[in-house]
Amino acid sequence: MLNPIRYRGLISEAKITTARSSGPGGQNVNKVNSKVILRFDIHNSLLLSTEEKQLLITKLKNRLSNDNELIISCQVSRSQLQNKTMAIETFFKLIEKALTPVRKRFKTKRTRASIEKRLSNKKQQSQKKANRRMKDF
Repeated sequence: MLNPIRYRGLISEAKITTARSSGPGGQNVNKVNSKVILRFDIHNSLLLSTEEKQLLITKLKNRLSNDNELIISCQVSRSQLQNKTMAIETFFKLIEKALTPVRKRFKTKRTRASIEKRLSNKKQQSQKKANRRMKDF
């Protein structure tokens, strides 16, 4: 989990802009800027260490622009405030997921039942094929 005290300032480094949203909304679409675009420049962040920046760049490479800028846009709701909170939540979830270390996988032993099941399936299959061989002659 992200340390909320340390990473609280990340949102202050992000630039939040608004634009006209597409989709349903009637005349409201033509008048109100309800779409929220959150931009976060990873290279110019003062709160992240170089290792964290590299981690973010490698894990979020599909969501980054050419300038290594994370761009999140939200236009789900007709309300600008709801879109803003959803974009911020998405931002923190992405950062948190990218910065959590991957747990090492431990080898597990096969159960006796799974081994016996596999062997019985092999015997059934070989018996089927043996029966076919007998019919050919």
